[in-house]
Amino acid sequence: MISEKMRNMVKNSSAIRAMFEEGKRLAKIYGEQNVYDFSLGNPNLPAPKEVSDALKEEIDGCDALTLHGYMSNAGYDDVREAIAQNLNKKYSTRYDKNCIVMSVGAAGGLNVFLKAVLDPGDEVVVIAPFFGEYANYVANYDGRLVVVKPNPPTFQPDIKAFGEALTAKTKAVIINTPNNPTGVVYDEKTLAALADEMRAAEKKFGTSIYLLSDEPYRELVFGVKQPYPALFYENTVSGYSFSKSLSLAGERIGYLAVNPECADFDDLTSALGVATRVLGFVNAPSLIQRAVARCLDASVDVKFYEKNGAALKAIMDECGFEYVEPQGAFYLFVKAPGGDDAAFCAKAKEHRLLLVPASGFGCKGWVRIAYCVSPETIRSSRESFIRLAEDCRK
Repeated sequence: MISEKMRNMVKNSSAIRAMFEEGKRLAKIYGEQNVYDFSLGNPNLPAPKEVSDALKEEIDGCDALTLHGYMSNAGYDDVREAIAQNLNKKYSTRYDKNCIVMSVGAAGGLNVFLKAVLDPGDEVVVIAPFFGEYANYVANYDGRLVVVKPNPPTFQPDIKAFGEALTAKTKAVIINTPNNPTGVVYDEKTLAALADEMRAAEKKFGTSIYLLSDEPYRELVFGVKQPYPALFYENTVSGYSFSKSLSLAGERIGYLAVNPECADFDDLTSALGVATRVLGFVNAPSLIQRAVARCLDASVDVKFYEKNGAALKAIMDECGFEYVEPQGAFYLFVKAPGGDDAAFCAKAKEHRLLLVPASGFGCKGWVRIAYCVSPETIRSSRESFIRLAEDCRK
């Protein structure tokens, strides 16, 4: 018999994955080309050529036993040093290899961090809307998720509400910019204000609060600058994934970068390595570690996503749907007519449109549309969206 904790997780399983599975079911009935699946943030672009070249070079140039064997829990020293120096070049930081822990994607990295720092009952603050799996990640280690209410129409953080959410039990804050699901980017003023509130809370309660910056969309910005959060707050751990920047979602490769000014730096980095081991990851995948170290300045074509977003926004404008202007990532956050996001997504499914209700992101009344799909999918979906809009007006 499964555990009660797991039973609840199964019951409240991710709406994103549920819709993705529903898409596969509908595709068998109507044909894949007749189902418009906007549910999952699965990149539609191929990995840059640099990745395949790097993989070939690693396979051809390394001893197979060494290449596929264990390494330290934190990852290969030279890979970690390469990432540290690349970050230093981009953001004028002061990382070295000891600041970097390779992870099984950003999700694995976030779980490693939370395993390392949370005691039962510790609080983790998130700002709605937020990636729904954060709730499960925190629950994995018996922490308590504290949600700061959404702040429409801009969906920038409500700084006052954020400050009020910090307590003596706050162990960490998770931010995600560019944001999933809104596409909103936190600017320098916002990051500085969040940092000020955390420092004030640390002083008030005599505690240390970590900022866990979830950054899988860091390079995917449209005409704006994405500031590097670690430059604004000393106790920052940045969680990164190559899933989006290099279209390597299934390879599960990323890293944690610990600010060298972070409280208890030595203890924290040691704990991250041990957490990687005891959670069963042992280490991040060996071959793809070595490959991404050769591709740190490579990227997919961000303009592809920007064009997709523009095409989808044109359809939303034609339909009269209200949405948040995305500054990054590859999601359009659309207001559900009538305010019931679940009902709107159910109605959309009647037109073979698969959208995700934002209740699972802590923000009722909105839906997320992932436009990391083919341009043809967006073009072909237009008539279905128009019929959906007509249904909503009846």
